[in-house]
Amino acid sequence: MTTTDQAATGRTVTTNIPARLDRLPWSRWHWTIVIGLGTVWILDGLEVTVVGNIAGRLSEPGSGLPITSGQVTGLAAALYVLGACSGALFWGRLTDKWGRKKLFMITLAVYLAATALTAVSFSTWWFFAFRFLTGFGIGGEYAAINSAIDELIPAQYRGRVDLMINGSFWLGAVAGSLLSIVALDTSVVAKDVGWRLTFALGAVLALVILLVRRHVPESPRWLLIHGRDEEAERIVTSIEERIADEKGERLADPEGEITIHQRRSVSFMEIARTVFSDYRRRAVLGFSLFIGQAFLYNAITFGFGAILTKFYDVPTGNTGYYFAVIAIGNFMGPLLLGKLFDTVGRRVMISSTYLLSGLLLFGTAWLFDQGSLNAGTLTACWCAVLFFASAGASSAYLTVSEIFPMETRAMSIAFFYALGTAAGGISGPLLFADLTGTGKVADTVLAFQIGATLMCLAGLVAAVLAVRAERRSLEDVARPLTAAPGGATSQAAGQYT
Repeated sequence: MTTTDQAATGRTVTTNIPARLDRLPWSRWHWTIVIGLGTVWILDGLEVTVVGNIAGRLSEPGSGLPITSGQVTGLAAALYVLGACSGALFWGRLTDKWGRKKLFMITLAVYLAATALTAVSFSTWWFFAFRFLTGFGIGGEYAAINSAIDELIPAQYRGRVDLMINGSFWLGAVAGSLLSIVALDTSVVAKDVGWRLTFALGAVLALVILLVRRHVPESPRWLLIHGRDEEAERIVTSIEERIADEKGERLADPEGEITIHQRRSVSFMEIARTVFSDYRRRAVLGFSLFIGQAFLYNAITFGFGAILTKFYDVPTGNTGYYFAVIAIGNFMGPLLLGKLFDTVGRRVMISSTYLLSGLLLFGTAWLFDQGSLNAGTLTACWCAVLFFASAGASSAYLTVSEIFPMETRAMSIAFFYALGTAAGGISGPLLFADLTGTGKVADTVLAFQIGATLMCLAGLVAAVLAVRAERRSLEDVARPLTAAPGGATSQAAGQYT
């Protein structure tokens, strides 16, 4: 139920819509949200993996594109990262201003068009330009999708769903590894066609997802704040009726209301002041989590192929199989540990996954230094590290999407995503390429130790600063900027907890 009064500064709305969304039982409707919004991470994993795997083929004579392997893995990869960072910031601001649905439709359309045009590249500059635009669309997806998911998924399931969705990146990585094996087999597909088909497949998958997304509604929470409370009421009522029919029973009564002063927009300066001044402890937490996971992943994954070939004589053509094994370990972490983030709690699980992955990587570095590992056991060690690290890294996205006020949510996600992506895609490779490329055991050990140290430090920060957001309404975790003083009757949390 929503009631509206006219105030001097705008419309004042008292509503229980957030409580109605949070008390919903899990249903087929929620699976529609997961499928429609969450599958974009699979596309991202597919994109990143495919490009790395086809670099050698693209550089060969007869590929149809005059480009070197170094340009594919270097300049093209950097442009993809630059596009993702700039896209996150550009689209993130518009997501808070224009709405979640409008932006997650636009950004996916940008990705679809850009990856399709990559498939028909006829020159190097064309390939580079559309790699940038592909990243530009994907970067915007992260802000729009994480915002919508957290605002539509009930509080008691929010942690596990968010982790599972973010972890699905690695399903795309597995698919990309296996797809590239087939697409690059010249006995199956011509040399100048196979790599194009991999990008075309990404466009086809994006089109399917776009069709599913038509049925995902705008976030009622966003609608409330932006003066569209009647539309929010209709959407929530429709969802309740659908779920009640599915369950065959009356839904539980919602508990708690919130009163807000509706506003059409929030200035960029107000967003910056809120995140970096009012919530500075949470900003430090987000910064620590993203930097820690970015450097750990680069310590392991950036030079994993070179490490296997240089130290264990694994043929270059076989490294994809090892990567597929590591990718499966990455996905299993969020899948199996995700529920604990909602039951045991955020602070314990975030800090422990970061610390465990860091300590395990220190152990791996020591075993590697002692010469006690072979290609198989090193991969097993990496799997153990990344099982915990993947859950931790996914929780970083969860954290920044739920600990800042509603009006700043998408921009906060965009900022920390861009920060982590830049650290992982720019400074990380510059550091770890030199260390893992020397062929010296001590240098590779140092790379492992740097990633492990930053991950452990982030875990310690989380042990002190992580917010106990499990099973709590987003409005309780971070009070909306538009909320009236004393207007919330749900279990309110301190603003700076």
